[in-house]
Amino acid sequence: MASFPYAILTDSSCNLPESIIEENELEILSLRFMSDGKEFVSYTRSEQTDLRAFFNMMREGKVFTTSLPYQQISMDTIRAIFESGQDLLYIGFSSGLSGTYEATEALVSNIARDFPERKAYCVDTRGASLGEGLLVMYACDMRREGKSIEEVHSWIEGNRFNLAHWFTVDDLMYLYRGGRVSRTSATAANVLSIKPVLHMDNPGHLIPMEKVRGRKRSIKALFEHMKQTYDPSYGPQYVGISHGDCAEDMELLKSMIAAEPSFEVTDFVVNYIDPVIGAHSGPGTLALFYLATSRN
Repeated sequence: MASFPYAILTDSSCNLPESIIEENELEILSLRFMSDGKEFVSYTRSEQTDLRAFFNMMREGKVFTTSLPYQQISMDTIRAIFESGQDLLYIGFSSGLSGTYEATEALVSNIARDFPERKAYCVDTRGASLGEGLLVMYACDMRREGKSIEEVHSWIEGNRFNLAHWFTVDDLMYLYRGGRVSRTSATAANVLSIKPVLHMDNPGHLIPMEKVRGRKRSIKALFEHMKQTYDPSYGPQYVGISHGDCAEDMELLKSMIAAEPSFEVTDFVVNYIDPVIGAHSGPGTLALFYLATSRN
């Protein structure tokens, strides 16, 4: 029997650790990735994917493509939630980067017609990785506090554009393959050891913001952007750091944030970037997420 009056459904691009998924009884729709004619799912409950091996394969030249969750599995998951007697809150991957949200929102709307006594709400986070994941965590916290599904839905809608996404990549060629930057920009950046700093805008697209020379400076730039836009009015908050198999860089960024007295951090949420996002951003991606005065 479910512990909560309404279920929270999200997708594997939220990049939340398994412990958080289990503790909050989250339902996860898994996006897919493919290589050499083989297909894999990005997340399987209670199974540990060897993400270090995945990113090593990318370093060795393996190319991956990605796809939406299986429609039938999504339909079965949504229907099972309604049949269990729970209402449903779906918090999804940015529609600016994937068709996952639009496809799932359509399924929720269609299936909900068969359950007129049930409530169903959907939120396009316009976010990704732990940017999406932190919004899911705040929703889980509010649900535990007894907030209604309407209250949680309203809070996520009202605060999603304050969830800052800042990140840097080690090699722009991966973003080039995904159509995010030009080949000329990617080649020049690699030759000159230029590390771009990017963020996600309100429509949910990846936007280059600045270029710095060298990895350590790009990590420092993430920290500086947090100093400039961190919003203390939220009080103690979660800070998310996800990475594409660069744990030492993650620990460096985490230590810089922990030492900053103006930040009130409830907890750090750290995890690997999942294969579907990682297939486009590449090994060495380092991303920072927190509640800010604005995303920009």
